[in-house]
This record gives sequence, structure tokens and C-alpha cells, in this order.
Amino acid sequence: MIELGPNRYGKAAIRLVKLVREPDRHRIRDLTVTVALEGDFALAHTGGDNAGVIATDTMKNTVYALAPEHLSGPIEDFGQVLAGHFLRNDQVAVATISIREHRWSPLPTDAGPSRDAFIRLGDFTRTAFVTGRRDKTVIEAGVEDLTVMKTAKSAFSGFPRDELTTLPETDDRIMATKVSATWRYGRPGLDWDAVHDGVLGTLLDVMAEHESPSVQASIWIVGRAVLERHVAVDEIRMVLPNLHHWAVDLRPFGLDNRGEIFVATSEPHGLIEATVRRTPG
Repeated sequence: MIELGPNRYGKAAIRLVKLVREPDRHRIRDLTVTVALEGDFALAHTGGDNAGVIATDTMKNTVYALAPEHLSGPIEDFGQVLAGHFLRNDQVAVATISIREHRWSPLPTDAGPSRDAFIRLGDFTRTAFVTGRRDKTVIEAGVEDLTVMKTAKSAFSGFPRDELTTLPETDDRIMATKVSATWRYGRPGLDWDAVHDGVLGTLLDVMAEHESPSVQASIWIVGRAVLERHVAVDEIRMVLPNLHHWAVDLRPFGLDNRGEIFVATSEPHGLIEATVRRTPG
């Protein structure tokens, strides 16, 4: 017996730039949107019947057509509008909208911030994930590509050793990582910008100040602080690659490396991920 398993389809990497022309300045909304649909699409796979298949080109056009009116606030709101639009089709059971917003800032000039010239910021990318069903909508938000470094308060020791272990223990190391964090909200109708700023502020504050015995412990410490400080958040998932900085051996040059000179490596790297969540009930 052969059957079709879980399936979905959609349009990925839809690039959308909206120029907002305000009276005294311009603003840029720069998004990458992905639409994914699940539902009654089995016959498209098993019978070659496309009667219920919404063309992915239509998905792309929908994003563009709804942006003039509905991309006026947080990306979470735009994601809900898009999900609701696709759920109007009877064959769609789940509509998942993933949005990444790329940040632009006015160019600084001698006269102040430019009215109509911009520089793209690369410090992080804001994300939102809206999963719409007819009876429920789940909204997640987060950040990607947030590169941070701790030059103190980071250690790694007490791990098992065998004949293949060469890593020395240390109570003072550089910890660098490119954070991907996604948190799930427990209820709709929030001030999405404010709560996002608050969660990100907590993440950065605790990342800077905590004592880290390992990257694993850092995820727990940061994640627990987010849940303690933000009642709107039910869980947070964090992915932290450990971007190693190895001390350079300067002894061949007759020099002593006093914890000053390092080589930064990106491959291979450790990869640590975990979810911190509220206990059910």
C-alpha cells in the first residue's frame, strides 16, 4: 500500500520593497516573504488534477497587491492579512506566512539624517511567522543574523576527556555567536513593535551581563529571562553557532600572547540549539 504523506507548497523568497512617501521624509519597507499552504491538494500529486491548486505566481501577486493598503505597520499584522486571504479558499487548511524585514536607515549628513537616501543595516534581520488556521492563528517573531561577542564572563570546563580530546579547559574565553531566536506569543492583538523591542532588549541585556559556563547554559539563562520578563511570550527557540576564536601561538616569534591575539574561524563551528518554554498547565 502506498499513500501520500504530509505535503505543502508555496512561493518562497518574494522580494518586496515599499517606498513610503511621508511629507517630510521617505521610509523603506524591505521584506522577503514566503507563503506556504497545506490542505486538500492530494489530487494534484496523485491524479494530476490542478483544480484546487492556487498558482504560486498568484501568491506572489497577492503579496504585492495587498502591500499598498496593509503593509502600514508591523510585519506581524501584514502576515495575518496574507494568511487570512489564502484561508478564504476552501481547500486551504493552513496558511503559513514567513516574513523577514531588512533594515534601512537614513544616511547621516552634515545637516542631519537624509530625507531620501539610505544605508542598509546589517546588525540583524527581524522575522515574523504567522500560521493561520480557521480556528486559530499562531504568531511567532524573532531575529536572525544577530552577531554578538563576549570577551569576558565565558568559560567551558568539566567536560569528559578521552584519547581524542585535545580542547583545553578554560575559565576565560571569547564567546562569539550569530543568534537566531524565535519566540511564540501566547495571544494575539499585541503591540508587536513594542513587545519585539522589549524581547530583543532583554536578550541583549542578559547576553551581555550573564556568566556563561557554556553556550548551552547561555541559551537557558537568556531564554528564562525572556519568559520571566515578558508574559506575552510562551516559548523561545534559540540557535547559537559557536564561532570560535583561538588564541594564536606567538612563541615561535619569541612573543607571549597575553590573551590579546586570536584567529577568528567560522568553519567548523559548534552548533547549539534549544527551546525554553513555560510548563504546560
